[in-house]
Amino acid sequence: MRIALVTENFLPKVDGVTRTLAMALEHFQRRGHRAILFGPDGGPRRYAGAKVYGAPGAPIPFYPELRFLLPLPRLEQRLIRFRPDVVHVVDPALLGAAGISWAKRLGAPVVSTYHTNLAAYCAHYHLRALIEPIWAYRRFLHNQCSVTLAPSRSTANELQRRGFERVGVWGRGVEHAVFTPEKRSTEWRRAMTGDEATPIALYTGRLASEKNLGDLLAAIDEIEQAGAWLVLVGDGPARGDLERALAGRRASFTGYLGGEALARAYASADIFVFPSLTETYGQVVVEAMASGLPVVAYDAEGVRDSIEHGRSGLLARAGDRSAFVTALRRGLSDQTLRAQLGAEARLRASRQEWPAVLDTLIDTYAEAIEGFQGDVRRTA
Repeated sequence: MRIALVTENFLPKVDGVTRTLAMALEHFQRRGHRAILFGPDGGPRRYAGAKVYGAPGAPIPFYPELRFLLPLPRLEQRLIRFRPDVVHVVDPALLGAAGISWAKRLGAPVVSTYHTNLAAYCAHYHLRALIEPIWAYRRFLHNQCSVTLAPSRSTANELQRRGFERVGVWGRGVEHAVFTPEKRSTEWRRAMTGDEATPIALYTGRLASEKNLGDLLAAIDEIEQAGAWLVLVGDGPARGDLERALAGRRASFTGYLGGEALARAYASADIFVFPSLTETYGQVVVEAMASGLPVVAYDAEGVRDSIEHGRSGLLARAGDRSAFVTALRRGLSDQTLRAQLGAEARLRASRQEWPAVLDTLIDTYAEAIEGFQGDVRRTA
């Protein structure tokens, strides 16, 4: 199979989307498929045997890590020469819209994946006027595709409610060799808190408004009263404000961590705290679960699919800050409960294997190709 990926987001930026795409390319190579990728410039020239072609672009004002990419004619010529069997557009915007048009001219089916809830982000950046136009534009693009794959059932339901057609679910896996309780480190705990015994509440992710981190600030009194410590892993535009708000409190910032360093942070903590209300899946939640951590989060889209309240974590009603703080207090005050929830969390996460997840994506490509060819025969 010849697979063309068109994405607004790729390496060297590292987040859940880029990590998923990198693993997909590696999997395609192992399965003997040929791939090509079109994404932002500044990345690698090749990855896992796939040629990577970059497009210039301008940063999205409220999310500068992402860019509006320009669909230059030379990119379409590269795609034509590649002769793809299927085109996969990832969170299509400008470059993705062009990818859909290119595929139509080539007579190739298009599979799209929905990863980032940009419309929800607008509410956190005082851009509410853009919410409905963004939904309308994304619906227009995705409805031109053979199928739109959401990463969770709750997100798929929301897309269908908003008029997206032909919506399916393509879940996510977890790297069990990387994220495991065996990476626990007493040295790391001492470095964060000054001793080995202090309970650690861990957050990992982007430090930005859309992650609803104000609810962590609201919880710091409870964290301190429980004799615990808050550790924030990640970076982003809100880091300076957070550091100032938590100065002198029982809180530490590590900056961005990846690979073994990130795995060690998960495994060395005692509870994972995640206040985001804008997720479509929440990869960090499942990584924490695989590391044996109970999760305190909101019963919100994307996150609720991974957690069973009272068994593998604690969920508070979406947007209810008081309930969120109460759930965190309960988790921090009961070591036995933490152990029970953490064991079940690890068991649930162990069922999510990347190879099977990525094989499902390849199966979806095959179904899109077969369906597209059938449509062509019927209209010929």
